[in-house]
Amino acid sequence: MTNLITQFRSFDRPSQVLMVNQFSINIGFYMLMPFLAGYLAGPLGLAAWTVGLVLGMRNFSQQGMFLLGGTLADRLGYKPLIIAGCLLRTAGFVLLAAVDSLPAILVASAATGFAGALFNPAVRAYLAADAGPRRVEAFAVFNVFYQAGILLGPLVGLALTAFDFRVTALVAAAVFGILTVVQIWALPAHEAETETDRPSVREDWRTVMSNRPFVLFSLAMIGSYVLSFQVYLALPLQADVIAGGGMSATTLVTSVFVISGLVAIAGQLRITAWFAARWGSGRSLVIGMAALSVAFVPLVVVPTNDVFGSWAGATALLLTAALLAVGTAAVFPFEMDTVVALAGGRIVATHYGFYNTIVGIGILAGNLGTGAVFGVVHDAGLDALIWIALTVVGFGCVTALHLLERTGSLDPRATKVPVTSLE
Repeated sequence: MTNLITQFRSFDRPSQVLMVNQFSINIGFYMLMPFLAGYLAGPLGLAAWTVGLVLGMRNFSQQGMFLLGGTLADRLGYKPLIIAGCLLRTAGFVLLAAVDSLPAILVASAATGFAGALFNPAVRAYLAADAGPRRVEAFAVFNVFYQAGILLGPLVGLALTAFDFRVTALVAAAVFGILTVVQIWALPAHEAETETDRPSVREDWRTVMSNRPFVLFSLAMIGSYVLSFQVYLALPLQADVIAGGGMSATTLVTSVFVISGLVAIAGQLRITAWFAARWGSGRSLVIGMAALSVAFVPLVVVPTNDVFGSWAGATALLLTAALLAVGTAAVFPFEMDTVVALAGGRIVATHYGFYNTIVGIGILAGNLGTGAVFGVVHDAGLDALIWIALTVVGFGCVTALHLLERTGSLDPRATKVPVTSLE
C-alpha cells in the first residue's frame, strides 16, 4: 500500500485525478449493473428476452460507439468528453430509478452505455498524454484503482439493493453527478485540445484503419479479452457445475471476484516492474498473453467434482481466477502503452476507440461461442473441452503477438519502464 501511495503521488495532478475518477466510476457502475438483470426480471417482471434486450442495448451503445467517442475526444478535447460521459451516465441512472416502461428503460440503458463510449477513450488518451514516458507505470497504477472500484462497487450495491434497487440507482447517479462537478473543477484541460486544422473525420478513420501494425495488434489482442472476460461468463457457469459440499454457487462466484480483485490490487505494481525489468513492452505482451492462456489448465485437469471431489473443483476454479488476474495485470499496462506507440502519438483517443470497438466485437463473439458450447460439452460429459478450447485460443493469440513482436510491428521503440520507478 505504501508503494502504491508513493507511485500515485509521483504523478502530476491530472493523472492523479484520472486515477481517482476511474476508481469512483467503477464503484458507481458496478454497484448497479450486477443487480440490473435481477431488478428487471423481479420487481419489474420483464420477460427474459426483454432483459437480454436491455443488457444488449447497453453493451451495443458502448462497444459500438467507442470509435465515435474517441474521435470526438480528439476533436473536442479529452476533458469535455470525460465530463459529458459522466453527466450522461448520471442522467441514465436517474432514469433507471424513475421509469418502469420498456421503451424508457431502453433509453436509459443506451444512455449509460454511450456514456462509457464518451469517457473511456478520452480517459486513456489523457492519461497516456499526461504521463508521457511513464505511461506504462501510469497504467499500472491506474489498473489498481480500476480493479479496486470493481471489487468495492458490488459490495456497496449489495447493501443498497437490500433496501431497493431504485436506491442503488440513485446513489450510483449521485456518484457520477459528484464526479461531473469534481472534474469540471479539478481536471485541467489538456493542451492537445486546442489543435486546429484537423483533417476530416473520414481521414482520421482512414488513418487508423490503414495503420496495418495497429490493426493487426488489435485483432491479436481479441483473445486476451475473450479469456479475461470468462470471469463473467464461464467461471460463474463452472461454479454452478461444481457447487456442493457446503459451497453454494453464489459463494464461489463471490470468491472468484474477490480473488481476482485482490490479486490485481496487491500484485499489479510488482508484476509490471518484474515484466518491465526483463522484457519491455513487446515481449511482455507475449509472455503475459501466455500467462492468460495457461490460466485454464487447472480446470482442464479438474473439470468436474467426479474424480477429486467438490473441494478440488473449487480450488481449480479459484486458481484459474487468480491466474487470469495475474495474466491480465501483466498485459494491461503494456497493451495500453503499445496502442499509443503504434498510433505514433497522433489521434490517440480515436485509436483507443477503434481498438475498444474491435475487442468489443471479439468479446461478443467469444461469449456467444463459449455460452453455446459450455452447455453442450457439459451435457456430453466432456467438460474439459471448453477449457482446452479457451487455452488453444489463447496460444493462437500468443503466436500472433510473437510474430508481430519478431517483425518489429509492436514498435520496439515503445517505452521501457525504468525498474526503479515501480519497485
